[in-house]
Amino acid sequence: MNPERLEGGVAVITGGGKGIGAAIARALSREGSKVVIADLDAEAAAQVAAELPQNTAMAVGGDASDSAFLQHLLDSAEREFGAVTTFVANAGVIGAGGLDAPEQMWDLAFDVNVRAHVRAAQLLMPRWVERGEGTFVSVASAAGLLTQLGSAPYSVTKHAALAFAEWLAVTYGARGIGVHCVCPMGVNTELLHNAQSGGADGELAYRAVTTAGAVLDPAEVADAVIHGIRDGRFLILPHPEVLDMFQGKAAGYERWIGGMRWYQQKLQG
Repeated sequence: MNPERLEGGVAVITGGGKGIGAAIARALSREGSKVVIADLDAEAAAQVAAELPQNTAMAVGGDASDSAFLQHLLDSAEREFGAVTTFVANAGVIGAGGLDAPEQMWDLAFDVNVRAHVRAAQLLMPRWVERGEGTFVSVASAAGLLTQLGSAPYSVTKHAALAFAEWLAVTYGARGIGVHCVCPMGVNTELLHNAQSGGADGELAYRAVTTAGAVLDPAEVADAVIHGIRDGRFLILPHPEVLDMFQGKAAGYERWIGGMRWYQQKLQG
């Protein structure tokens, strides 16, 4: 069967109550998938589900980094709509700060931005390999390819999310599993704007993102995700210029680090 099946499939989206997750849920619904929207904010998830055609969507409130909740989420989706064919690991936190970031922030960033992906894959991959189909979408960030000024926890965990998605693609891509990693720059979401509340480091992170390129609407990112799945691309770049930046980094790492130092100093005034 087609590992990139969307029409007639069952999609689960974490962090689906707002922003990029909500936009992806709407886009997958338009493609003909039944959608299960998970979010810490159960009311927000329910509001998105209510927008979609009757009997094609449901909302589940809970923590996407918790293994027991993930098991409950997948079981609920299967009982309601059938076997899950697409999983979008979208829930995320930013967490401004450098070496002064508290242990709790590092733990939260790793739990939500990385371990949630690992825990979901542990539950999904055996089922998908047995069936010979499945699509895993990791919503990471351009920070995972480049870096994030002003936020060590975000930068490090988005690098890790990208690395895990890459490992999944290498390990399971020949077994009928589609793996995709979404790496946008600035997107007009609460996550971006909340960065400004993180003091000087948060303001630096916000300015770095919003001055590096266009700030996209979440719907534009969702469209890129659908096209990327359809095209079978691992790396989905809603901001195409990120590829040029990444290639420039790979071609001259020392020069790139020097350029990032200069950029940081410029933003700090």
